[in-house]
Amino acid sequence: MSANRPFVLTIAGFDPSAGAGVLADVKTFEQHRVYGFAINTGNTIQTENEFFEMQWTDLAFVLKSLEKLFDNYTIKAVKIGIIPSLEYLKQVVFTIKRLSPETKIVWDTILKSTTEFDFLTIENRNDLTEILNQIDLITPNYNEIKIIFPNFTPLSCFINTLSFMTGEVNCSVLLKGGHNPNEMGVDYLYTEKDVHQLLPKTGECYEKHGSGCVLSAAITANLALEQNLKIACKNAKIYTENYLLSNPTKLGFHHV
Repeated sequence: MSANRPFVLTIAGFDPSAGAGVLADVKTFEQHRVYGFAINTGNTIQTENEFFEMQWTDLAFVLKSLEKLFDNYTIKAVKIGIIPSLEYLKQVVFTIKRLSPETKIVWDTILKSTTEFDFLTIENRNDLTEILNQIDLITPNYNEIKIIFPNFTPLSCFINTLSFMTGEVNCSVLLKGGHNPNEMGVDYLYTEKDVHQLLPKTGECYEKHGSGCVLSAAITANLALEQNLKIACKNAKIYTENYLLSNPTKLGFHHV
């Protein structure tokens, strides 16, 4: 712990516009009064409006970075962002759990950019299940959850919480409401036993580049501050809404 601030880590891509990826995550960490580390999974060429190119970081380099950080610091929580493959994700997650079984992991399930650049394809569902069982929370939107869980329907979730996971996956799910066709902005947190509805505090907001990164980073920070999952998600939603309202452009300002 750094002067009473817990250590947290983002494992994500570098966005030169600083609206998403590790730069946005570390900004969010700082506002939450946690000490943020970052490991870069890839360099991008992009603006808030366009995505041009992706150059991935070699997995061995990422794993070596993980080893050195966990050897030297007690990291309370990790946020994972863009990842090139399930095997890459599996190695990252299993290395974290080997080095620090108590560390909480949040995976922001970014499968493609808003400009339709594909980051991750679900190729092996058995591998996906194995990975999710090592993760504490995933934060998909409505488009992503249909890819991760093809049998997902909102009704089945209400009837039997995580029935859409066929009982094989233990991680919690924060289903973001940004693409919810019926309840815009309403998030649902599915845990092993309960479903919690998280309502927006305002119906007004401006679209922001990287808002999903900010939300998942805020949750990660709150978990490191020892908030329970429901409160961590609720507070992160409030923080993200303030980010969305910060100005009318696609690049938001971070403030408490």
